Amino acid sequence: MKKVNENDFEYRFKDHGPKYLTRGPNVDIGIVVLKPGQDFQNHYHTTCEEIFYILEGSIDFYINNERVKVKPGDMIQCAPRDTHYLINTSDSNFKALFVKSPYISERDVVTVDNPII
Repeated sequence: MKKVNENDFEYRFKDHGPKYLTRGPNVDIGIVVLKPGQDFQNHYHTTCEEIFYILEGSIDFYINNERVKVKPGDMIQCAPRDTHYLINTSDSNFKALFVKSPYISERDVVTVDNPII
């Protein structure tokens, strides 16, 4: 059994970006926050899939360079090798839960050029 609280963890970029609530042994789970105007580099995972459940705000996801607008209650599932880019073009914060599975102890991320918007 493991119990954690979101407030006990730091975002990668101080006040935004991803923060992991757990990493392995079978799954990674975390929270991602993007403020208005912020984005997260286009990338894909070689082995794991990544699921996003939108908690707050709206954002433009680009999955394989195709724009997908999301809002609270939506879920996005990215298969391995699906590129995904997030950009917050709204005037409010965006927050989502993300799940990556299976857990990969080595780096499973490949960054690619952002889509042309």
